[in-house]
Amino acid sequence: MWVTTYVVGLRYDQAPVEPEGKMLGPSLTMALDLLDVDVSSITLLSLILVVDVVIRSFTILLAGLAIDLGVRGLWQSWRRRRRFKEVVAERFRDHWTRGRMRLVVVGTLCFYVTYVCYRNLKSFLPFVRSDPDAPPGEVRALSYDRELHLVDRVLFFGHDPSDVLHGLLGTNVAAHFLSQVYLAYLPMVVTLVLVWLVWSRTLSFGYWFVCAQVLGWSLGTLSYYLLPTLGPGIAYWPRYTKLAHTPTTDLMDGITNARGRYLYDDSVEGILNSVAGFASLHVAISLLWVLAIQYTLRSRKLTIFGWIFFACTVVATLYFGWHYVADDVAGVSIAVVSFYVGGLAAGQRFTRRPRGGATASEDGADGGDGDAEAEPAATAPAS
Repeated sequence: MWVTTYVVGLRYDQAPVEPEGKMLGPSLTMALDLLDVDVSSITLLSLILVVDVVIRSFTILLAGLAIDLGVRGLWQSWRRRRRFKEVVAERFRDHWTRGRMRLVVVGTLCFYVTYVCYRNLKSFLPFVRSDPDAPPGEVRALSYDRELHLVDRVLFFGHDPSDVLHGLLGTNVAAHFLSQVYLAYLPMVVTLVLVWLVWSRTLSFGYWFVCAQVLGWSLGTLSYYLLPTLGPGIAYWPRYTKLAHTPTTDLMDGITNARGRYLYDDSVEGILNSVAGFASLHVAISLLWVLAIQYTLRSRKLTIFGWIFFACTVVATLYFGWHYVADDVAGVSIAVVSFYVGGLAAGQRFTRRPRGGATASEDGADGGDGDAEAEPAATAPAS
């Protein structure tokens, strides 16, 4: 994906941008900004982003070490009445093997490279998939919103899915609740990668999780280019004006305005276009989380909570007009394929589970480098 991002950027004269800015800690981009160094070369900017991704991976490794050894060490030393140093040394010896550190660094590198490429390729979409009927010199993105909107109306017998949901759930209390569900996804993207890389019960489960994530984001990027859309909330925005004002309203307005500035204001730098509808990666990635919980953790309560969160996410995508029904169906398909292929890549064996037996993923778990360790504290016991 990195080569694709670089080539597309060169072809359409679009510089790559570090999507999360200062959110994930220090980076070379931040240092250049502080020194007021203006870099305009796309090749040089791409190399700087490579350095930033490497820095991010080690930042996440240090964060994992600090949380697991520091916070966990303080808790365990207090609970067991043991010296903090002894607890930390024991944990480092038993958990932070070379295999675990390699998983965290390699997993973070692969995930964050994919995520950076995803955000930039998504941003380049209006230039790559432009409307062939647009007047010369005008930037107009190709859009299949009309076709997918017609499919929605057929599926709902002449009604919009959003109108049906607004009628069933109302436009006030439900809007605030679903807004929180939808926005909770954003910080969880990086957080759950860290959780599985650092605290997965076996190294194989960590590789499985990150492989599935990389595939999910990659296939989602491909789907944007196959069937570009804006989403009903932008293409048919008057249908959503009756909803209560929520943080999701601000998010929708923000990315819509940013898209306009990105496409039509040449003086603006360092922003990304974040509008693309098909497929829904909110649906795809949240389903991947639920499947990972169900197959790699031993907690019925967490599994139930995950499926409820996923169902609410699907409803939120239609309720706020982020996606069409086809987008959500495509998101589910991406998740299932990514989870299965990611499992195969991580060495899982998918066999039918006998009654009362272990899960298929447990049968195929491979700790890697002999590091199949005891279940860490982050994994809840079976309920």
